[in-house]
Formats: sequence, C-alpha cells, structure tokens
Amino acid sequence: MTSQQFYTEQEKFYISVDCIILGFKYDKIYLLISKRKFEPLKGHDTLMGGFLRSNESLDETVTRVVHEYTGIQNVYMEQVGTYGDINRDTGERVISVVYYALIDLELFDEELCKVHNARWEEVDSVKDLVFDHNQMLIDTLKILKRKAAVQPIGFNLLPEKFTLPQLQSLYEAIYQTTLDKRNFRKKILEMNILEKQEDKDKLNSKRGAFYYKFDKEKYDQLLKKGNYFSL
Repeated sequence: MTSQQFYTEQEKFYISVDCIILGFKYDKIYLLISKRKFEPLKGHDTLMGGFLRSNESLDETVTRVVHEYTGIQNVYMEQVGTYGDINRDTGERVISVVYYALIDLELFDEELCKVHNARWEEVDSVKDLVFDHNQMLIDTLKILKRKAAVQPIGFNLLPEKFTLPQLQSLYEAIYQTTLDKRNFRKKILEMNILEKQEDKDKLNSKRGAFYYKFDKEKYDQLLKKGNYFSL
C-alpha cells in the first residue's frame, strides 16, 4: 500500500510561509514589502513569502524565502504563529505560518529590490497589506518589543561593529520611546556583554564614538551565573 492511499477522505489545503523581514536604518525599523505578482490582489503590497514545497520542512521553506529576497544566509528567525481563518486568502484555503527575520542591512543585496519589485517601508508608515498581513506585522512588533527587553536579539539588526549611540537609537526605535542616555549605557555596560574596539566612528561626531561588538561568550557566561539580559 502506497502513501497516496492514506487520508483519501480528508481535504487538502495550501500551506504558505509569510516572512516579516525587518531591518534598521536612519534610526527607524523598516519592513521589506513587495508588489504581489499574481492574482488575487495582484499589484497590492504584500509581505515576502512562498508556498511550502513537498520536499521541504517549514524551516527550510522560510530559510529559502528569506535568502531569495535578501541574499543573506544564517539570518535570525523565529516563528510568530499560524494564521488559518477560513477566508483569510480570497484565492484558496491557505494556512500561513509566519516568521520574523532580523537582518543587518549592510549585508542586504539592494539589487534584489529590483528583481522582486520590493522596497523598505518604515513600519509606522506601512498601510494596506494584502489579506491579514497587517495583523501579522502588529503581532510581530509586539513580540519584538517583549523579547528585545529580555534577550539580545536586537543585535541582529546591527552591523558587527556598532556604537553605543547606534545601539540606543535601535532600542528607542523598537520601544518607540526616548531612553535616558546615562541609564541606558549604565545598564548595557554593567552586563559586560560588549567588547570595546580600538577604532571610532568619526562620521557622526567630531570626537568620534568607539565601536563595540556583541560578545556571545560573555552573554553565555552571564546566563550561567544566573543573570539575564535586561534593558
């Protein structure tokens, strides 16, 4: 008996993966969106996504999709949830598994925007996306705010070397609030998870600001001691 003879009385549905691809620039969080290439709602703004292939796991599908649209490997990704309202897609019954991906925009291949008719849109300016994609974005931003406070996931949005002003502006963008400079620096430096570099960023100030790197080993040591990341 072949596998094709099993579950013959059950209905079949499409499964898609939708990706909230986020980047950080100009002190703002940006979302990668494109114009939908096919009906229904062809030409409307949409998240980046694709359908699950028969020879792929969900993780393999989302990895393929993110690489296809960004040109970047080994991206930080996490599942947001599953969206399965009966009429969420006007074309067919489609179950969507949603992930968010945090990327370093310095690694992003800008030519891919031309290939996919895509653009980066500030998250606060994103308007009407297809289907339930706006709700997916809202849910993702809530998760990002919550997790960024207790885990160092925000560093995935920064280049390998960054300044403390850059780091603070990132967290201000995530939390959508102004943070006290002295308190922020005190908290982040007391955790001892940053490695200070010898060179400075002299483009944004006359004095220059020292570069830092996130030290994963020091972070692991922090956890072993029973402490945790907190901003």
